[in-house]
Amino acid sequence: MRKLLFFVFLMLVITVQAQQKREFRGAWIQSVNGQFMGMGTERMQKTLTYQLDELKKDGCNAIIFQVRPECDALYESSIEPWSYYLTGEQGSRPYPYWDPLQWMIEQCHKRGMELHAWINPYRAKTKAAHVNAVNHVLVQHPEWTFQYDGLTLLNPALKACRDYICQVVKDIVDRYDVDGLHIDDYFYPYPVPGVAIPDKANFQANNYGLENLGDWRRLNVSLFVEQLYQTVHAAKPWVKVGISPFGIYRNQKNAPNGSRTNGLQNYDDLYADVLLWDREGWMDYCVPQLYWEIGHKAADYEELMHWWNANITKSDLYIGEDIERTAKFNQMARKMELHTLMPRVKGYVLWYAKAAVDNVGNYGTKLRTNYWRYPALPPTIKSIDNKAPKKPRKVQVIDIEGQKVLFWTAPKGEGWKNAAVKYAVYRFNKGEKVDVNNTSKLVTITGETHYELPAAEEGSRCVYAVTALDRVQNESSYKKVKVKY
Repeated sequence: MRKLLFFVFLMLVITVQAQQKREFRGAWIQSVNGQFMGMGTERMQKTLTYQLDELKKDGCNAIIFQVRPECDALYESSIEPWSYYLTGEQGSRPYPYWDPLQWMIEQCHKRGMELHAWINPYRAKTKAAHVNAVNHVLVQHPEWTFQYDGLTLLNPALKACRDYICQVVKDIVDRYDVDGLHIDDYFYPYPVPGVAIPDKANFQANNYGLENLGDWRRLNVSLFVEQLYQTVHAAKPWVKVGISPFGIYRNQKNAPNGSRTNGLQNYDDLYADVLLWDREGWMDYCVPQLYWEIGHKAADYEELMHWWNANITKSDLYIGEDIERTAKFNQMARKMELHTLMPRVKGYVLWYAKAAVDNVGNYGTKLRTNYWRYPALPPTIKSIDNKAPKKPRKVQVIDIEGQKVLFWTAPKGEGWKNAAVKYAVYRFNKGEKVDVNNTSKLVTITGETHYELPAAEEGSRCVYAVTALDRVQNESSYKKVKVKY
């Protein structure tokens, strides 16, 4: 029945898909793959500038930037060393000096995009052979770590590790104007047949009164997730906490509430009880990584979409999309339309940004000409704040050497709940009703207080309307101005 309804719906869709005004449109920019290693300041900034410009054209409104790949930093830190994945030598300061996280925040905000700092909590060292800096946690506290199949991980069983990670997180949130703090699917290590996690001594020393090893490991991870959430919101209440788990929670053969799948499981294999975190309100948004195709024998994309839509009830739900696999099976249209049938799905995150920028399978072209043709505002999170700022002031158009520029002044408002941080600009032809809910009229979202108007036929008239957005995307009423060319 599900497939029948889907295909009936698909036949009714017009060429350009109707778009939501509010939709999270994110992209992951990873560093652990070494794409930036040893690039140098100028080349890396040039590369990231190009990626951000292309992603903006594609319709993205949020960037999830990996800033802590293995307990090292792509930002200035007094706690952890400069990242191996930045300079090729852990602890080596970039030259000429720059702070990639600070730079990315400024660049994203200038483009009206959110910046979410992505950290890997437990990973201390990958299989890549390199020397750790003297101030790296593996050198300072080897007793906090264990080895697993060539990886070195902070031990989730230790409170000292939870406190240390949260110290790093608090430092990021305190000092940087990030919009979100993001972690992905690496909790306990992905299991390797025949390789045991070396934590039996920890279990025997402090099992919290639990008899089951799996329950104990899940509790260790959940204690961290709760502490992480509290740490972020105590520092800055508006910074969103996002988690991107593996795409299968549990298989139905293992649990009645599982999906009709047959693959690795968050709950049983990674010891990540995502549904508990949702119920307890320990994450603001959840991005399950649905990297398979529709019809995959072990993990059918459509089955998992329905499962996550039905089971994430408190957090915002976005879907992690694999661009290359989607293009390989020519399923972009089917997946995008399937999203419209899911009432709880409020957006997507693209894996990964470079694939969109490289336009694999014309994915980027299809975003900017069809699915994300018009800009979208990220969803609001009412549990954080539900009051809109005041509307912009002094909206006017000034002709500067033949270029018409729309200017406005920030509304009055003090404190993070009332101050405007971004603006939405709408354009209406003469005689059209000013309706800021019409997605086709939204022309840009910007962190600036001006906008250069595109050229128009001489003698034509239109109306521009500007609204203000606060820290969590609440939108003010509009202030309009008439324009004559």
